[in-house]
Amino acid sequence: MAVPKTRGKASIRLSIRRFVRKYDLSGFLFVLPALILLGMFMFYPLIATFYYSLTNFNIVRAPRYIGLENYRVMLEDPVFHTVLKNTLVYTVCVVPGCVVLSLLLALLVNRVLRGIGVFRSIIYLPVLISMPVVGIMWKILYSGQGFINGFLQWAGITKAPLGFLSDPDIALYSIVFVTLWKAAGYYMMIYLGGLQQIPVELDEAAVMDGANAFRRFWHVTLPLLRPSIVLVVIISAIGSLKVFGEVYVMTDGGPADSTNVMVYYIYQQAFRFLKMGYASALGVVLFLLLFVFSLLYLKRTEGQYVTY
Repeated sequence: MAVPKTRGKASIRLSIRRFVRKYDLSGFLFVLPALILLGMFMFYPLIATFYYSLTNFNIVRAPRYIGLENYRVMLEDPVFHTVLKNTLVYTVCVVPGCVVLSLLLALLVNRVLRGIGVFRSIIYLPVLISMPVVGIMWKILYSGQGFINGFLQWAGITKAPLGFLSDPDIALYSIVFVTLWKAAGYYMMIYLGGLQQIPVELDEAAVMDGANAFRRFWHVTLPLLRPSIVLVVIISAIGSLKVFGEVYVMTDGGPADSTNVMVYYIYQQAFRFLKMGYASALGVVLFLLLFVFSLLYLKRTEGQYVTY
């Protein structure tokens, strides 16, 4: 005997109501819009990238499945090896620089002085300048007739202009310097927030015990800043592995691929040569680098966070 459609629909609605009553779904409904956005703009592109990395795809024609061929080509690609080395060298230079330089700046401005807010604002100002403007500005400063070369020659340090962006031996390090100049103020604010949460009583107790300034910093301030240090390392490392704007504006990956990095190489393969499948494979490798680094570092620092 067939069940009437109206009775079937009523049964489904009753089952849904029982399920909602049994499991409180109010929290899920609140986060549902965020999950939809994440699915559209993060999870779906990630899955699509993995799929296209297994295909020969150039936008004009439909993707053709080729298995791991893109990854085999990548292993034999000498430019990829150069790009990977440049990316790792850039990261190794930028991350310690951000950690140390930003910490020194934070210690310098962590004082109750008249007008200290002005100094903090001046240091933070480069963070607010867009990357294209920063790149063009430093490209002019680095030029043969720019201020930096002019000052070096005036001071007698060099006799001829240095090719900051045209010499393969120093071009990458010139970009590292620009990155540190722009990002130091941002990480300084993270450290400053951590410094201002450290109880003053701990420092005063160390003074009463006879500890000098260096010992107070090493044994009191630095351990309590560990959460901020971990945050700066992770954010700066992820940003370094994904660097693009500085290279695009200042050197276009040159000279001789000496400043070509992973994201810029992906951009070249995808939008200049229309090798979407190969670019997707490069994107997968970059994703794995970011994932493995974050996992290893979080594992290494597990249990080292300090709450105030």
